[in-house]
Amino acid sequence: MNATRRPANGLKHYLYVAFSGLTMGAADVVPGVSGGTMAFIMGVYEELVDALKSFNWRLLLLLVRLRFRDAVSAVPWRFLVVLGAGIAAAVLILAGPIGWLLDHHPVPLFAFFFGLVLASIVTVAGRLRWSVTAVLCLLLGTAAAWWLVGLVPMVMPHDAVTLFLSGAAAITAMILPGISGSFILLVLGQYEFVIDAVRDRDLFAILPLATGAVCGILPFVRILSWLLRQHHQIVIAILIGFMAGSLRKIWPFKAAVSGQGEPLLREVNVLPEVDGTLWLALGLCVVGLLLVLCLDRIASAKTRGNDWRE
Repeated sequence: MNATRRPANGLKHYLYVAFSGLTMGAADVVPGVSGGTMAFIMGVYEELVDALKSFNWRLLLLLVRLRFRDAVSAVPWRFLVVLGAGIAAAVLILAGPIGWLLDHHPVPLFAFFFGLVLASIVTVAGRLRWSVTAVLCLLLGTAAAWWLVGLVPMVMPHDAVTLFLSGAAAITAMILPGISGSFILLVLGQYEFVIDAVRDRDLFAILPLATGAVCGILPFVRILSWLLRQHHQIVIAILIGFMAGSLRKIWPFKAAVSGQGEPLLREVNVLPEVDGTLWLALGLCVVGLLLVLCLDRIASAKTRGNDWRE
């Protein structure tokens, strides 16, 4: 994938972008699975970063001067609208079913997503030109994500200011492959509240969260874009490490424990028992692996002729 490559603008391209949005939205609903990972797999990641970077002071000046035609031409709005519509549709449609699966069948659900992320690591890593520095960055990213996803969720209020700050923190994670925005909401004690708000269409909860997300993503995406432009191989290696470290959170088989003096239960990974649940989990993990391989094949065909190693 080449950051300087101009994407196609035909109907086929936008259908592909809409499907990419659906996969991102579906992933973002689940704690531990990153929509950024899906964007990475689908080949729209750097296009998304560049599109978000177009929201700048120049655009604001054009709007203030009522130069709306110039403002529209300065932003790849078709790409953002189509991708955003796919993400929103997936979140609205799947928030209920995935919330139900998280409550009643978490092992099969996380087994499926474990397969998705595991295959993502393999496919993305296969496109990188590896060096000693890249390997060290991979290990650094893995260690950082492994520590982050092991944090015990906090008890937090659900007022507008907290939701605003939570949205800003979650969106910066959501755009990074391997670090789930939903998991950040879980750590901040907001995940179940937000899922219920989306299910109930509670705008008084959704608006401050969305406002915080917008305010958080605009400065962060500029930093990320600069890093991708100046240190592409290193950044990609770190992001692969993030995906690898996130497997700690997505491991399907867990047990709830509480240490002495700990008011909150925390989950620890355990080895599964050999029973029907294990075979179902393995089957869904394989389905996730195969799905990513198919998506990667589609994305590779779409971006044939571009390679991160070039």
